[in-house]
Amino acid sequence: MIDAMMQFEPWIRLGVFGGVLAVMVVWEFASPRRRDDIPRLLRWSGNLGIVALDTVIVRLLFPAAAVGVALLAREGGWGLFNVFDVPGWLAILAAVVLLDFVIYLQHVLFHAVPGLWRLHRMHHADLAFDTTTGLRFHPIEIVLSMALKIAMVAALGAPPVAVLIFEVLLNATSLFNHGNVSLPPRLDRLLRWVVVTPDMHRVHHSWHPDETNSNFGFNLPWWDRLLGTYQPQPRDGHDGMTIGINLFRDQKWERLDRMLIQPFVGPTHSYPINRREHRPPDANPD
Repeated sequence: MIDAMMQFEPWIRLGVFGGVLAVMVVWEFASPRRRDDIPRLLRWSGNLGIVALDTVIVRLLFPAAAVGVALLAREGGWGLFNVFDVPGWLAILAAVVLLDFVIYLQHVLFHAVPGLWRLHRMHHADLAFDTTTGLRFHPIEIVLSMALKIAMVAALGAPPVAVLIFEVLLNATSLFNHGNVSLPPRLDRLLRWVVVTPDMHRVHHSWHPDETNSNFGFNLPWWDRLLGTYQPQPRDGHDGMTIGINLFRDQKWERLDRMLIQPFVGPTHSYPINRREHRPPDANPD
C-alpha cells in the first residue's frame, strides 16, 4: 500500500495543497484576523506566480524530489535508518521530527547570513500577511532549501512515507500559519503547544527586527521554545503591528518581476540576526 502511495506522491501533495489552500482562502474571507488594505489581485498574482515558477524550477532541477531520493536510499541501503535496525514506526516518527528541526535551523540560517537573508527577505517583504504569503519564496532559496532537504533525507535514510508525510505537513502548516484568520485566544494558546499558529507566526513578519528574528518554526513550535527564539505576542498588537520590511514598502514590489530582483537591490543591514544593535523602524533600517 505504501509503495502504491509513492506512485501517486505528486497527486497526493497537490491534492492536499489545493484543498488546504481553498479552505484557508474561504476562512480568511469569512473570519479575517486583520484588515488588509493591499489589493489582493496585486499580491495574489505575485505570490501565486512565484509558487508556480518555483514548482517548475524544482521539477526541472530535482526530478526525483525528496521522496524519490528516499526511495533510492532505501534501495541502496544508505543513511542512518537503513543502516541500523529501527522499528518502522519509530523511523517514520523520528524522520518527520528531525526533518522539521532541520527546516527550523535552515530558517535561522537564512536570517543569520546576510547573503542568505537577501534571498529570504522576499518572503518578508509582503506588505500583508495571508495564506499566500506562505507560498512566497525566491526560486534561489527554494533550490537551496530543496538541496539541503535532499541531503538530509539521504543522510537519515528517511523512510519514503515519512518524507511524504513531512512534505504534506510542511506545505499544509505553512498555508495555515500564514493565514489571516481568527482563532479564539484560548484555542490559540492550546494549539501553539503542538503546531505553529497564525498568531504565533505573524510575529515573525513584524517590521521590528527583534520580532522578525523570532518564531522561526513552520510546523512544530517546540524548537522556538527550547532554543530561546519564542516571542509570544507582537509589541504593537496584532491589529496595530506593521507587516513587512522597510526597504520594500512601495506596492510596486508586490509584482512578480519586482519580487524576483529583490535579492539584488539595496543593503542587507539591520534585519539579519548577526547584527548586535537594532535601529527603530522609523530610522529606515534597510
